[in-house]
Amino acid sequence: MKLLKYLFVSSVLLVATSCGNNWLDLDPSTSVDTETSIKILSDVEFTLNGIYSTMQSSDAYSGRLVYYGDVTADDMQAVSSTKRVANYYRFNFTKDNGPTSHWSYLYSIIQNCNLILMNIDKLKIDEEDAAYRDDLKGEALALRGLALFDLTRIFGYPYTKNNGASLGVPIIEGLSTIDSKPTRNTVAQCYEKIIDDLTKSTKLLSGKFNKGKINKWGAMVLLSRVYLYKNDNTNAFNTAKEAIEGAEKQGYALWTNEEYPTAWGNDASASNPGEVLFEIVNLTTDSPGKESMGYLNSKDGYDDMCITCSFYQFLKEDPNDVRLKLLSFDKKYYAYIFKYQPQQNENIEDANIPLIRLSEAYLIAAEAAVKLNDNDAAVDFLDPIVRRANPDKTVQGEKITLERVLNERRKELVAEGHRMYDAVRNGLTIERVNVTDKNLSKTKHDTKYMKDINWDFYMIVLPIPKREMDANPNMEQNPEYGN
Repeated sequence: MKLLKYLFVSSVLLVATSCGNNWLDLDPSTSVDTETSIKILSDVEFTLNGIYSTMQSSDAYSGRLVYYGDVTADDMQAVSSTKRVANYYRFNFTKDNGPTSHWSYLYSIIQNCNLILMNIDKLKIDEEDAAYRDDLKGEALALRGLALFDLTRIFGYPYTKNNGASLGVPIIEGLSTIDSKPTRNTVAQCYEKIIDDLTKSTKLLSGKFNKGKINKWGAMVLLSRVYLYKNDNTNAFNTAKEAIEGAEKQGYALWTNEEYPTAWGNDASASNPGEVLFEIVNLTTDSPGKESMGYLNSKDGYDDMCITCSFYQFLKEDPNDVRLKLLSFDKKYYAYIFKYQPQQNENIEDANIPLIRLSEAYLIAAEAAVKLNDNDAAVDFLDPIVRRANPDKTVQGEKITLERVLNERRKELVAEGHRMYDAVRNGLTIERVNVTDKNLSKTKHDTKYMKDINWDFYMIVLPIPKREMDANPNMEQNPEYGN
């Protein structure tokens, strides 16, 4: 097969990938000839496998795209100023030295999804292959929606700040060339496209367990997350509720209190899928390396990021909260979140990366219900998360507030990349507070950015990469970074 070195927007990304996962039937391709590559459905799967391989990178969903949303907030921090996550934690970037991998990897995913979507409906297939075709098309739509959503929330201000009027990112639906000079779409336009892609995907995707690949329920929870970010609470609630009901009929279930501390390292299967609806599956043969979440979050790895003292004290307000059992301590200096547990016979750097969990769907439904003034529904969906954390606790009979739900999200989703986004989309201000704790004696903040981290703080969005700005005269930089 000939290889096409394509350009997307104005950045070039050539990713050399290999894949040893036994769940992949075909080798991946991340760079393909648009004219000859997709002739049959197996070529589509071949290209999709390349997209998943791109997502495995520690510069993508095995690392940076996840920890960015945590270390820019108040529950996690860099262990020191020399650590790999420190520039994010300290907001140490300008228009000339901002990170570029978010832009390049996500547009690479979009480009390859576009390739599939431009060709898949042209293929001549037998009638018995229609469901297979639909599932592949649904995957491409869902992954394109995911990539555009992450681009929009990284480079664009929250939809809720001004009803999506601020600039998002370019919506790219074809195959860009070196001559492509797109302008930025608004956040509202990006959300419209994201919702369209994800809605279509949920109508095409199978609900069956598909290890390492997104299925109907994962796409539906992602769609409910997008609705929540948009403050479309009716659709957020209904979509999350439907996803929960559908996934649980398919065998997915919240881990029990007993399972919770170790279930992260379980090798899920169709007979026992657990609560992870979509994860990046990593094996030693296709390892994302030591820059991945597993190694960065481990005291036995690079120990790059730890929880803050304030979050530790917040979590241990209930000493029987099972989530305390996920903490791994380095003497009495630092505490790490041990969610990225290696599967059996694998290394810590090869840990799978959960991106969408059933528990998030419960929390989305609870938050949306609060905003819809439906307290009964808020109780119904928040209570299973609270009781799973501590079976002696319940929210039955309580008036559920937004603060109560967001606090539960902090506890449940820490180290999964949500906290900064959760705060700013709700118009809240993050305050990093220095407190002391004898169990975390060396944990202290090392940044000048301690307060007023909210949707008016210009660095809650990243600068458009310099190479993109230099190559595209139509590209507009984010405010306050300068041109």
